[in-house]
Amino acid sequence: MKLYKVKRGAVVESEGLFFELRGEHWDDLLNREFLAAFLARRIKKLSPVRKSPLDRADLLPPVGNQEVWAAGVTYYRSRTARMSESKSAGGGDFYDRVYAAERPELFFKATPHRVVGHGQAVRIRRDSHWNVPEPELALVVTAKGKIIGYTIGNDMSSRDIEGENPLYLPQAKVYAQSCGLGPGILVTDEPLPPSTEIKLEILRNANSAFSGFTALAQLKRDPATLVEFLFRDNEFPFGCFLLTGTGIVPPDSFTLQAKDEIRIWIDHIGTLVNTVR
Repeated sequence: MKLYKVKRGAVVESEGLFFELRGEHWDDLLNREFLAAFLARRIKKLSPVRKSPLDRADLLPPVGNQEVWAAGVTYYRSRTARMSESKSAGGGDFYDRVYAAERPELFFKATPHRVVGHGQAVRIRRDSHWNVPEPELALVVTAKGKIIGYTIGNDMSSRDIEGENPLYLPQAKVYAQSCGLGPGILVTDEPLPPSTEIKLEILRNANSAFSGFTALAQLKRDPATLVEFLFRDNEFPFGCFLLTGTGIVPPDSFTLQAKDEIRIWIDHIGTLVNTVR
């Protein structure tokens, strides 16, 4: 079952059919501990509508008042890339130590107004010359710390800024239109299987400029453990999104350009498409 945010409220997709929900506040939906069961009950009383929300201009990012956070160095490929880019700044060792440590790297990524949705444009920083998307599984977490669903995250990153000095991480990660989420939320009480694949393709002038894939089996950190660390001495009254890190990193010679199209596909969830401006 999938949940989409639209201008008129919300749309539920179930078994290929689409149902409009009226009168439900998005923040309330994302804080229902048993959201899947609630949606199943609601759509039994509704008639399906004809069009998918992906065909409509009113599809919105699946975020209300939630903060977006992220976990870093959770895949071996990410560890290797971070060590390489920060070596000249003396950071080649501690990314390896973070990868092996019990405590994960967690950092703030975006407020709602910095988030864009499916079909919308992400940005690259004007003061950066080495920019990449980071395709990530995003956890949808209630205010009580329960994972109620999953979506796709596009964690835009300025690798040269972070590599110059790891203390510049917020500038490399947090800026206007730096985070893509969507297209909707896979609502389920079950964890995704380790075989779940994540794929990235970047199109430039309609041609593939880069592609890669990984699987959740390569994720070193358990999603539930990441959430537990995030909620230690912290409160999220509207719930939150937590990006779980990337296992797909383009080569050092690659950087995004304006008008590139970023396609991120995750098993069971769908495809998030963003253009670069």
